[in-house]
Amino acid sequence: MIQELDVDGVPTLLAPTAGPMRAGLTFRVGTADETLARSGITHLVEHLALAPLGLADYHFNGATAPVATSFHLQGSEQDIASFLTAVCQHLHDLPVARIEVEKEILRTEWSSRGASAVGDLPLWRHGARDHGLSSYPEFGLSALTAEDLRQWAARWFTRENAVLWIAGDRIPAGLRLPLPAGVRQPVPAVSSALPQTPAYFVNGSRAVVLDAVVRRSTAASAFAGVLERELFRSLRQEGGLSYAIQAGYEPRGDGHATLRALADALPEKQDAVLGGFIDVLAKLRVGRIEQADLDATVAKREEFLATGEVDAARLPSYALNLLTGEPNLSTDEHRAELKAVTVADLHEVAREVTASALLMVPDGHTADWAGFVAAPTRSAGVVTGTAYRERDGEGELRVGLEGASYVGPHGPITVRYAECAVMLAWPDGARQLIGADAITLRIEPTLFALHPDTVRTIDALVPPDRHVLMPARDPERVPQPRNPARPAREGARSWWEIPVLVLSWLAVLCVGGLALLMTIGTFATAPAERDGWLWGIVVVSWLLTVILALPIVLLRQRRRR
Repeated sequence: MIQELDVDGVPTLLAPTAGPMRAGLTFRVGTADETLARSGITHLVEHLALAPLGLADYHFNGATAPVATSFHLQGSEQDIASFLTAVCQHLHDLPVARIEVEKEILRTEWSSRGASAVGDLPLWRHGARDHGLSSYPEFGLSALTAEDLRQWAARWFTRENAVLWIAGDRIPAGLRLPLPAGVRQPVPAVSSALPQTPAYFVNGSRAVVLDAVVRRSTAASAFAGVLERELFRSLRQEGGLSYAIQAGYEPRGDGHATLRALADALPEKQDAVLGGFIDVLAKLRVGRIEQADLDATVAKREEFLATGEVDAARLPSYALNLLTGEPNLSTDEHRAELKAVTVADLHEVAREVTASALLMVPDGHTADWAGFVAAPTRSAGVVTGTAYRERDGEGELRVGLEGASYVGPHGPITVRYAECAVMLAWPDGARQLIGADAITLRIEPTLFALHPDTVRTIDALVPPDRHVLMPARDPERVPQPRNPARPAREGARSWWEIPVLVLSWLAVLCVGGLALLMTIGTFATAPAERDGWLWGIVVVSWLLTVILALPIVLLRQRRRR
């Protein structure tokens, strides 16, 4: 049985265990609460809170997830009391002298991560915001200051926004949680970068991966087990096409859950694995679900629920449910809901999975033949502004007052300044704008015939809190035109130039033509009949022609700068 207690105003969960005592302190804050330009701030606070602990005889660690950050350990009562008390003290007296050291550790941690088959799924579904941020490097680290970290800790790491869990028979003596008062923080709203589902995108990973969003339920959790069994039978046992086959179900804390499934493939078998994977989804969508698969999945869950460690094992998820306001079921309630799941319930979940599906397919493949639409890799429109041609290629960069666009042969890429999640700025003038929809626009001064003020204009129009300064690049990494000897072509005309040129040319032709006819007529007139006012009109006409020609001359000079 899980007991609900209280330690220093922090809700506390206690469950018995036959093994070593372990505990965790979980806060309702994670990467989904950040912005891309400030990403990494929660992770850095977590590292700073643990840094002074150094080496210890007990095992401890921290973890930053999309909606929660936790500190956990396994050890004696004294170890648990001293560890958790110290973590709380460090959270609100951060060891700021270690900020730069911990930043470097975090950068190393990111660079050491291997390529994950599912790493890009969040940004394709959610964009460069909330749950999509876990796909990106922690761009915000470099600019974070001690004051930034103190303010973040004061807002999120409070006793009202925390839950303590302990697997043991009692609260350790001497345990104190000196956390300041605050408020329970709601789960962030979840965004979507997909205008339509089911959708697919192409990735270089040698795997087919499904990502779906379903309503949180016991039936949806069971469906993940049934899907894994069906994929394993079809792609491994019968087809011999895949080795690693996995399916999982992860609640998000907002009444929904993410359901994912993966099947790997050798390059020469990717067609077969993709086809077989989609066939399994289609089979389940139409209700061809084996009762035996459901029975086996339920039996496996019931076996876990019957273990003596079930309550202790459920403590971390129980704590997260408390923090996010999701219901917690007792073991008996969970067992009863499992037994009540029917094939019809799974059929309903299968339809949800299909309706929200995002499929990752290997390079060189598509899934449009199966009713999936391509996830957008280009923008729907372009901005109005000054255009600059590529030094090499047929594309052009357009820079306006509301955003910037690259217009190329494969369609436009547009990032509007108000919707820019981050602007990465290099000392050599390169800029990378990432939109909230994850569309990325790279501006390289070496590749476009840019006006000297163009980059400064972009910098001024992107909101300052989206700027991230990047370290200088090795000159060898700065892209160069494929044909550097080729002279830069003149930039394309701005939208207003052509109308001005047309009107100016028409006016010059009309007024200049009239001036020419009047000049010829004046010379054809007998000298005795040439009045002074006639010569005055001729002079005024030519002066007016010159004035009307000025826009033409100025625009040509502007395009040559």
